[in-house]
Amino acid sequence: MREAVIVDSCRTPMCKSFRGSFNMTRADEMAAHTVAELLKRVPQLNPAEIEDVIFGCGFPEGPQGMNVARIAALRGGIPVTTAAMTVNRFCSSGLQSIALAAAEVQTGVADAVIAGGVESITATFKAKVDPNPELLKTKPGIYMVMGETAEVVAKKYKISREAQDEYALASQQRTARAQQEGFFKNEIVPMQVTRAILDKQGQPTGTEPHLADRDECNRPDTTLEGLAGL
Repeated sequence: MREAVIVDSCRTPMCKSFRGSFNMTRADEMAAHTVAELLKRVPQLNPAEIEDVIFGCGFPEGPQGMNVARIAALRGGIPVTTAAMTVNRFCSSGLQSIALAAAEVQTGVADAVIAGGVESITATFKAKVDPNPELLKTKPGIYMVMGETAEVVAKKYKISREAQDEYALASQQRTARAQQEGFFKNEIVPMQVTRAILDKQGQPTGTEPHLADRDECNRPDTTLEGLAGL
């Protein structure tokens, strides 16, 4: 079996849903932005030599449906002769796409593959969910979201609320330090976008041009007392 290696990688910033910088940006455009950047970073690779593009997507519908990997590939500069597929394994979709790409290289199916993940919760949050009524009777847990799943896991493994808060605080502090020291600088690809300005009720009041160039979800002023009050 051949060895598969990651030649290069990049990503857009991780922005807040609804009020974040990408609240008017399509998921396929975000993915295409990273594809185009990868091609710039590896100029010795002819885009025509890329044999497959694989993107994971937790909710591959709406503006991130219709095989978002294929759309992102074409928008990002990959020729129409290159295949593409979208993988859905919910939260592990992006990781699964990388595993599949590695397997293609290891088994000789392809020599060069682009793989990653893409998601816009803003674009799909209101999408209608239509559960199978018979499965709801026998296996309702199939439709549990991550928050509900976390409650079950915490109970099963006896993870206390205090332990979760302590871990959350450490995560916020580590992320803040990483941002301050520029740990993410080389992997983030800045993206010029137009974002919606929302009032306190979440209603749009206008738009503005904006450069998304850093992760937005960190709250460096988080405290244990604040977490305990949630």
